[in-house]
Amino acid sequence: MATSKSAGSSRLGRESNAQRLGVKIYAGEKIKTGMIIIRQRGVKFLPGKNVKIGSDDTLYAMKDGVVKFTEKTKKNFNNTRKIVSVVNVE
Repeated sequence: MATSKSAGSSRLGRESNAQRLGVKIYAGEKIKTGMIIIRQRGVKFLPGKNVKIGSDDTLYAMKDGVVKFTEKTKKNFNNTRKIVSVVNVE
């Protein structure tokens, strides 16, 4: 009979890979059609002019140009107002 516990497998090690979210192209940088501007979960940044949103909430450019970030107030369902960031390509 063993006098110590055998070296079993660890209960740790089930961590998933990083999702690599965030801003990929910053304000003032040049961009080409189809390039990803922001990867996000949920709509933290809204699409503006010449920007579309993908099925996983990724924002990408629809036209060559320069990335520009602006802010606007958005009215919520309970009539409160919130400042949101909008991404444009001009």
